[in-house]
Parts: sequence; structure tokens; C-alpha cells
Amino acid sequence: MDICTVKTEPFSDQICGTSGLRKKVSVFKQKNYLENFVQSLFNSLDGFEGKALVIGGDGRYFNARAIQSIIRIAVANQFGRLIIGQNGILSTPAASHLIVKREAFGGIILSASHNPGGANGDFGIKFDTAQGAPAPQSLTDKISEKSKTIDHYWTCDMPNIDLSVIGEQTIGSTVIEIVDSIDDYAEYMQTIFDFDVIRGLFKKGFKMSYNAMNAVTGPYAKRIFEDLLGADSGTVINATPLPDFGGLHPEPNLTYAKTFVDMMYQDNAPDFGAASDGDGDRYMILGHRFFTSPADSLAIIAEYMDTIPFYQGRVYGVARSMPTANAVDYVAQAKNMPVYATPTGWKFFSSLLETHKIALCGEESFGTGSFHLSEKDGIWAVLCWLYIIATTGKSVQELNEELWQKYGRVYNSTQNYEGLEIEPTKEMLLSLEKRLPALVGETFNGLTVTQTGLFNYTDPVTGEEATRQGYMICFDNARIFLRLSGTGSSGATLRVYYMKRETQAENMKQNAVDYLQSLADVAVEILHLEKYTGRNKPDVIT
Repeated sequence: MDICTVKTEPFSDQICGTSGLRKKVSVFKQKNYLENFVQSLFNSLDGFEGKALVIGGDGRYFNARAIQSIIRIAVANQFGRLIIGQNGILSTPAASHLIVKREAFGGIILSASHNPGGANGDFGIKFDTAQGAPAPQSLTDKISEKSKTIDHYWTCDMPNIDLSVIGEQTIGSTVIEIVDSIDDYAEYMQTIFDFDVIRGLFKKGFKMSYNAMNAVTGPYAKRIFEDLLGADSGTVINATPLPDFGGLHPEPNLTYAKTFVDMMYQDNAPDFGAASDGDGDRYMILGHRFFTSPADSLAIIAEYMDTIPFYQGRVYGVARSMPTANAVDYVAQAKNMPVYATPTGWKFFSSLLETHKIALCGEESFGTGSFHLSEKDGIWAVLCWLYIIATTGKSVQELNEELWQKYGRVYNSTQNYEGLEIEPTKEMLLSLEKRLPALVGETFNGLTVTQTGLFNYTDPVTGEEATRQGYMICFDNARIFLRLSGTGSSGATLRVYYMKRETQAENMKQNAVDYLQSLADVAVEILHLEKYTGRNKPDVIT
């Protein structure tokens, strides 16, 4: 085996977003593009020589080829051990757990999460630290800076590694270990939840459907829900990870999982439905003819978390991303727990989890997790729901309505405007920023603006600052929050979040989108949306 130095030139667009680098597959397939980024990553790290590195991804198109390149670069950079999921497959939460369990230096996760796959789809790469947590802002900024000046990378002349065969082999001074992708994660879930309790639910005839959307969680879900918990064979649908996700858009929401949602609203639908995203860290919860919003799901888990033995006496506090509706705040207040509001991006929860300031956290896009991992965890969240249903005997709808009756219903909805032209969108937001102070006191559709501002954040543990994380327009008992997404691969995606609290019981069973329409109309008016973007309707509503 020979180590080679490859001359290269920098790319100007290797700027990390909220979850690593995401681009179109065609971009990653450019000569040296992936290799530049990986070497820039390694150039940003210290003390990894001889240490272990976990590698895996969601199986999307380009995953296998990328892993072979990363293996060569990691060997040339003198990592001591590479721990790789069989067939290159590792869900994001499983990778996070494996990093910690094997005391690895960190891990490379290949995924564009909920973005579409295939040859014309998206690809992504991110780094998790030794804590199994997403790289902090300081590291991702460093990687992006290194990528601007890189002029060479190291690789080695070696054959492709057979990723299908579990076992070890040594290349140079590096041990390459292929491991079962599911075993460690499934074993860990059994230490958190009493599987006998959940198994009893299925023994009583409880019916469930889990839509893996031809993404990474299919094998995990079949092992856990069907094999270990005894759910009926066929409970897990779209269970085989495919490079293009079988043409499905692997984002579990009312738009991209519409066929599944429609199935859950049929007369003969199962009692419980769940769906996952591309890399397994997001989820969606449905009951029979009932959708649970991300904010309500987080609040319900918070309400019952201390009934799960693993968490008893260990629920220290909760956190949510600022765009997430504040339903969980009322639960935390009743339980005398602190609440933190962070920018979007799971990395902002990491320091709070690691220092036990919080035990539970979640975000508006159905990402939820706890201190059991430093990544969000979709299957874990579904297991939380199954345990709560098993121990309370209540349905998804009953749990939601119970929450509303106790704390008031926080109606919430997210509307995404995708593929916008970048410059006009930035101009629109700059115009809004200049007008924010003057909006206070103005009335729109009977709603009077009480507060406006930019959301800036200082990490209470590390002191790191994140500025200009979104725009707030507040009213009495209502709020509009908007920001540009950091997870898109092209163009601009504007996400607008609506929230309004309702305390009158007779008004708590309306359709959320309809209830919030007047607030959405206000946003279109204040933004001058059609003037700048040519749009007056969103592409996705959840």
C-alpha cells in the first residue's frame, strides 16, 4: 500500500450549514470535491492519529463510493481503526451511540437527512465528535476555512473494501472493521425501555404501521418493532433502504408522506402510525385519523418522561429550538424544570445535554432526543410513544387532547418556500430587518404587534455566540418566526413558523392550518413576499 499526495485546488462553496455540508450529488461527484472536504475536516482536528473513526450513512446514492474514498484518506491520515456499518449503513442515532460505545475519536455520517436521494438528488457529510454530538460551530467554521486554502490531500493506493462482510482486516497500520449496523443500537434501546411492557401492548391486539420510506430505519424498525416487540409481520413498510428511497421524499410530514397520512385516516387504519426520515433522526406520529404536531409530541414526551424507569429522577430540564412552538414550556413550568430556547441545529443542544442542564430536547422538524444520545433519535421517540400508550392505555388523540385541556392548545404550523432565488430572498429579509422596530404597535388582521427582533443566542455552557438566527414578530398570545434554512442543497428555502395559544376548550379542535391562516396572511403582507419572490403560497405546510 502506497500513500499518495494528490495536488488539488479549493472549491469556494464548501460552507457548512446547520448539519454539515449538503449539496447535489452532481456537485459531490466533481473531481476532488469530496476528498477536499474530508481532508479539510482532518486538517481541522488534532490528535486523531491511531484513534478510531466511525463511518456510515443512510444508503443514499453515492454513499458506497464516498465511503471507499473516505477509507483511503483516513488510512493515509493514520487513523488507527475504522469502524464501518455493514454495507455502509448506519442511522445517525446508531452512529452516535457507536462512537460513544467504542470510545472513537469521532465519526463521519454520510446523509442529507430528509432531502431527496438518487442520482439527481442530494448528498451530505457531517462529523460527530467523541461525544457522538454534531460538530460545534467553531469546528464547522474551521473546516470551511481550511477548505478555502487546501492544495493537496493524502490518499492511498488500495483495493475497495468489501463492506458486506462483517469482520476485520488490516491495511497498513489501520484496522478496518465492518460491524452489524443494528445490534448495538437495538441492545441499547432495551436498556432504556421495558420491552415487556410494550410487547404487552401488541399482545392485546394493538396495531401499528411504521413507514421507513425506503430509508435507513427499515432494518432497525423490523428488528425492534417486529422481531423484538412482536408487532405483526408487515408492520414496517417501505423497509428496504434504496439509493433513491424508491422515489419517496424521505421527510416525514403531511406533504411528503401524504399517502401514508391518508392511509391512517381510513376506517380500517391501525391504532398508531409513525414514519421516519432519510437518516433516522426525525419521525412523525399519527393516531387513527389524528396528526400530532412536533411541538405537541415533544410536550407529551416531557409530560410522561419521568414514568419511564430509565429517566426517573433524571429529568433535569428541557430545551426546544426557538422556531418550535412553546407547548413544552407549559409542561416544564408545571414540573418546575428550566426551559432553554436555542437556534435551529442539533449541535446547539449538545452542551446542554452533556452538562445535564436538560434531559429532553426537540425541534420543529420532528427531531427529538434525550441525554441517552447526543443526536436526535427517531426510533427512540417512537418507543417513547409506545411506552406511554402502553402504560396509560390512552390513544394518540386522547394524549393530545389531554395535553390541550391541561395547558391550553398551542396551535402551530410551518410553511416552507423552497427553491427561491437567493438574492431577492436576502433583499426581502434585509428590508424586513430594517422595518422591524417600526412594526411594533401596528395592527394586521386584528393582531397588534407587541415585539419584534432578531434572535441571537449565547450558549450558557460554552459561551459561544450564534447571531442572526431568525426574525421574530410577536403578538398577544401569537408569534411569527422566520429564517433561511441551512439544510438545503440549492437555492434558498424560507421557513416561516406560526404559533398561537388557545385556552378556550370549544376552540381546541380546529384544523391548525385553518386556525392559523389569518396569521399566515399577516406574514405574507409584512414580508411583501410576492413582490420579492413571486410566491404567495408555500411549497410545504406541516
